[in-house]
Amino acid sequence: MEIYIVLSRENITLPKSEVKAVLESEKIPYQIEKDLNGILIIEIPDNESYIEILGKRLGYVHEIVELLFETDIKNLYSAFEKFKWKDYIKNDYAIRVKKINFSGDIDSQKNERDLGRLVGVNLDDARVNLKNPETYIRVTFTDEKILIGIRKIKIDKKHFFNIKPHKRPFFYPGSMSPKLARCMVNLSRINEGDIILDPFCGTGGILIEAGIIGARVLGVDIDEKMVNGTIKNLRKCKITNYNIVQGDARYIELDGLVDSIVTDPPYGISASTAGEESIKLYRDAIFNMQNLLKTNGHLCLATPHYVDVNQLIRDTKFIIKEKHEIRMHKSLTRIITVLENLN
Repeated sequence: MEIYIVLSRENITLPKSEVKAVLESEKIPYQIEKDLNGILIIEIPDNESYIEILGKRLGYVHEIVELLFETDIKNLYSAFEKFKWKDYIKNDYAIRVKKINFSGDIDSQKNERDLGRLVGVNLDDARVNLKNPETYIRVTFTDEKILIGIRKIKIDKKHFFNIKPHKRPFFYPGSMSPKLARCMVNLSRINEGDIILDPFCGTGGILIEAGIIGARVLGVDIDEKMVNGTIKNLRKCKITNYNIVQGDARYIELDGLVDSIVTDPPYGISASTAGEESIKLYRDAIFNMQNLLKTNGHLCLATPHYVDVNQLIRDTKFIIKEKHEIRMHKSLTRIITVLENLN
């Protein structure tokens, strides 16, 4: 089937990379047919469970739509008349128009009414239900084409709002947003049941997102207060498969290898580095991480823009797979780097 995914435009590169990472980690065969600058049209096998997986995992996405057909403004009404809506609508439906990177001038409400009538003519008993329709027909206008489909998933943003750092039982300034934490976890190619390590776990934001998608989480922090706070936050989120310990990221020893590492090392005024100079701390910790991570496993790392990741991984078996920039404020840009361990 063909689907189209409406991406968040909070960042230029992260949303598309997150989608690709989840498709790859979940071993979902795919082909990106078209990138419409905010919309990805993707061919995947006809399997509803694949859409459910994407909906459960993705952070930087608004909705996932099964693509029925494409058209243009000139042929929109005639295409709606010809389409066999009976095959897709059994009880009730609604039509909603969305404009994404569309420079034209249209009356969205008029289009919704007119197209709704055209659909209704081809149905026997189905009726319009604007509040809670069984079938939600999405009409997406772009400058290049109009996409018509049935919305399968609307990403629930309540989780990311309700679990913001300051709303957790334990809070510390500088904590990462839940949505970015989820994205970084996804970029690490982790799967349900895999083991993920955060060697600078702080308040546990990354581990919370990993636990929610079913990973087994390991956390280490040099500060006992952070360790206890992470445990409180994980319990609040009903995550039970965890092991959080006090320790130094440079000297972690494990009985076996982990499947991925995702971390946001401390930096800035509010961050605790136990008196260590940041760059040396990063370099020593990353050197140790290569011995904790499985071969071809991924490390997803957040650093400030002034840190040269190439220098951090010198003399290690890590290679850089991708990098993304997030402008935090005037004086700070955060760099998200995905590395593969060739050790």
